[in-house]
Amino acid sequence: MIIDTHMHEKTYSLDSKLSLEDIVKRARKIGLDGVCITDHESNEIMEKAHEYSKETGFLIIVGAEILTHEGDITVFGLDRLPTEKLHAQQLIDMTLKAGGVAMSAHPFRNNNRGMGNSIRRVKGLSGIEAFNGSTRHSDNLDAYGLAAELNIPSLGASDAHTVDAIGRYATIFDGRIRDTRDFIDAVKSGCTHPAALVEGRFETIESYHSIINNKAAV
Repeated sequence: MIIDTHMHEKTYSLDSKLSLEDIVKRARKIGLDGVCITDHESNEIMEKAHEYSKETGFLIIVGAEILTHEGDITVFGLDRLPTEKLHAQQLIDMTLKAGGVAMSAHPFRNNNRGMGNSIRRVKGLSGIEAFNGSTRHSDNLDAYGLAAELNIPSLGASDAHTVDAIGRYATIFDGRIRDTRDFIDAVKSGCTHPAALVEGRFETIESYHSIINNKAAV
């Protein structure tokens, strides 16, 4: 399954222009099998998103993007979000205790919101968002390299706030994902493959770089 694991809906992320209707329509058009809504410091859209998911038959998983002292982390399975700013390790521990997963978002984005090399000092991250559609490619490659070095699974996500950004990057998961529990289990299994939307279809990052290199050689 192909899931865009990080985007924002406008009701609770005021910097977004996306409605649930916009998200599902665009996601289906480009071939996504599901999306994750990760609003800033909020999972309040959960009930509405679950209802709309049932109505449309399209997978919508709700997590949250939480800013820690070390940078942004996306969490899933943590229903009660922290009410004050925490250190990354505190948030990771809290999420793991709840049975969820925590992933470093856009680690090397140059806006003081990525964990960067702080990732080396924490334990328990379930994934690194190596390819983020709102981050420079060179910064994404740094994240990809760090994930490989530390043997932490890589994911891809758009971090979309507008319709055209949905699905720039996504994650290919082995097997079927029906709900949040399946998603958490799939992330924990480590069977994640970041992918890019290239000429109307999703290609794994390895295939994407091969395509780019071949075009450059022509």
